Amino acid sequence: MDIFRTKSVEQSIRDTEAPEHQLRKRLTATDLTVFGIGVIVGTGIFVLTGQVAKEMAGPAVAVSFVVAGIVCGLAALCYAEFASTIPVAGSAYTFSFATLGEFPAWIIGWDLFLELALAAAVVSVGWSGYFASMLASIGLELPASIAGEDPVVNVPAILIVLLLTSILVAGIKVSSRVNLVLVITKIAVVLLVIVAGLFFVKAANYTPFIPEATSTARVEGLKAPLIQLIFGITPVAFGVIGIFSAAAIVFFAFIGFDIVATAAEETIHPQRDVPRGILGSLAICTVLYVAVSLVVVGMQRYSELSTAAPLSDAFISVGHAWLATIISVGAIAGLTTVVLVLMLGQTRVLFAMGRDGLLPRWLAKVDPHYGTPARLTVIIGLVTMVLAGFVSFGELAELVNIGTLFAFVVVSIGVIILRRTRPDLPRVFRAPLVPFLPIVSVLACLYLMLNLPAQTWLRFVVWMVIGLVVYFGFGYWNSRQAFSRQKARR
Repeated sequence: MDIFRTKSVEQSIRDTEAPEHQLRKRLTATDLTVFGIGVIVGTGIFVLTGQVAKEMAGPAVAVSFVVAGIVCGLAALCYAEFASTIPVAGSAYTFSFATLGEFPAWIIGWDLFLELALAAAVVSVGWSGYFASMLASIGLELPASIAGEDPVVNVPAILIVLLLTSILVAGIKVSSRVNLVLVITKIAVVLLVIVAGLFFVKAANYTPFIPEATSTARVEGLKAPLIQLIFGITPVAFGVIGIFSAAAIVFFAFIGFDIVATAAEETIHPQRDVPRGILGSLAICTVLYVAVSLVVVGMQRYSELSTAAPLSDAFISVGHAWLATIISVGAIAGLTTVVLVLMLGQTRVLFAMGRDGLLPRWLAKVDPHYGTPARLTVIIGLVTMVLAGFVSFGELAELVNIGTLFAFVVVSIGVIILRRTRPDLPRVFRAPLVPFLPIVSVLACLYLMLNLPAQTWLRFVVWMVIGLVVYFGFGYWNSRQAFSRQKARR
């Protein structure tokens, strides 16, 4: 069974020219950078900051953001090289097909399916929390059964996904314009948080900057980071170990720059603009994350931070509820763009897999009017709505992280392989210090993966086993590469 059959870079590019699978090229470097900021700045600032500071890292959560940002930066350089070499929809899936072969590409595509679908649902739940908080601040309380801490059905989350699905169907340029307006809104609010929050920072809240390591119920048993179980370390939160455990969680906040690569096929000058979009958006967001986290833990004692809406609740704690309302508006705008771009990336990955025959090919049909994979977009929207109505935020965020880190490992390895097998390919952007930098990227990603809870690893393995069944039951036999090989033999 030839499960490692590769798809040449030239063939991948030719496939983008088929009329029924041709996406419209409408995006620029600015569009891509805004897309990147749109998806990165969101959950990390508006939701996760409070959760990991309170439960895992204390004021040192800023260091956790730096660690996660460095790991992402290493992987981003590898993504940038691939995107400039293979400007095709699919991101890590397409890169893997060109270097490691069909089966590894399927694994990474299946992994991205998990990452992006769950991430969109998780962020929708965060959006619902801020939306309910904003309404409550003006005297409109939503019933707990539809928008509380543990709703029966999360109605606001479902409705926002429905709205964004309609926007994505309407076209990539419409999506980019909506994204631009929302990104400007949320960046203005983030800057307001930083500037206004500085007036309420208390030095005492930074002491101790790294709280003493303590054993907590949250990290006992299978909830403990895998690395602690492997080496027999007493499960703890806080301390230096807590910083790295938190980095593995806030890594979720950086998910998004890789999605810029999924839009390469819809970019006017992809070889030049996609690397700019990836690296530019990541750099801007890392600076904002560190600044906001330092301000928030300075405003309110880390042990008292809210885990649902930490930024707005921090301003409420210092007697400025009106600022909390503005922050809720910014959070709503911010989380809206995150869901929008996550769903965009999801559709483009599955679009590429359908075009290759690893999923039903009708999924890769482009609507002649809108120029988007409308049918696939609607399906993704429905799946996300179902998940958003019933998900548990924390556990799924961790599952998304392990999927993303796994993708980063594969892409980093792929850069080394493609440099060896196809040194002749034109590379507008070249990652520095190859193979040293990709190797460091792989090791850093693996280390963060080991800091995720053991139960997250178990869920990940179960998802991958399901993927194996789908591949050998459908993908292997319907792959276009398989038909091409059979035709060549005849």
